[in-house]
Amino acid sequence: MLTKTKKAKVIKEVAVHDTDTGSTEVQVAVLSKRIDELASHLKKNPKDNHSRRGLLGMVADRRTHLKYLEKKNLKRYTALVKKLGL
Repeated sequence: MLTKTKKAKVIKEVAVHDTDTGSTEVQVAVLSKRIDELASHLKKNPKDNHSRRGLLGMVADRRTHLKYLEKKNLKRYTALVKKLGL
């Protein structure tokens, strides 16, 4: 589970401006962190199919956000992908 402090740290790393909490970059970064944590949970609990379904939904959502960002601003997209290591 993503705690408030972890989420705030992730947001601070990729925020476009000081009060940024909803830009595409922030949403992708938070989703990536949640995906990483859920993937590690599923390695320990391989039969947890409900969490697996949630993981697939998050991956699809992240992919949609990345496609949008790539279409709107390629420079910001490449910087984000490099920063997050996707």
